Amino acid sequence: MKKRVLHYFITASLIVGLFVSCSTQKEALDISTEEKAVFDSQEEDAVEIKDDETEYEIIIIEPGFNAWLQSIARPEGYYTQSFLENRNQIMVINWNQRVIQPQRFNPNLYELQINYDPHIDYGYEVNYKLYNYFIYFQRKYNQRLGPFIPRI
Repeated sequence: MKKRVLHYFITASLIVGLFVSCSTQKEALDISTEEKAVFDSQEEDAVEIKDDETEYEIIIIEPGFNAWLQSIARPEGYYTQSFLENRNQIMVINWNQRVIQPQRFNPNLYELQINYDPHIDYGYEVNYKLYNYFIYFQRKYNQRLGPFIPRI
C-alpha cells in the first residue's frame, strides 16, 4: 500500500512539475509588424548619444535602431532619469558579464564592454538612449539583460 501511494505521489509531482515548468517559460514578446519591419531594416545609421554638459558620449551603429528610437520607443521625458539610471546599471552589469563569457554568450552580440559608472551623472539624453538601445537589443535579438521583460 505504501508503494502504491508513493507511486501516485511521484506521478502527481511529475505532472505538477511539468505544468509549472511549462507555465514559467520565458514570456514571448508582443512585437508588432511595424517593429518587425524596423528590426529587418538594413539601413545603417549611427546614433550618437552625448550630453554636451557632461561631455560623455556613446556611438551606436546598429541597423534600424535610429528608426526604432524615432517611431517605436517612448518619447523623451516619459521616464525619469533615476528610473533610466537604475535600469541601465542593471543591464550594463549583465551586458558586461556576457562580454567576458564568449563561450556561453554569442560574441557577435556582446562584443565590447560598456564603461558605465553609476556614480557619474551622464545626463538624461545619454541614459534615455542607452536604455532604449538595451530595450531595442533585447527585443530584436530575444535576449534578457535583467529580471524585467523588455517592454515599450
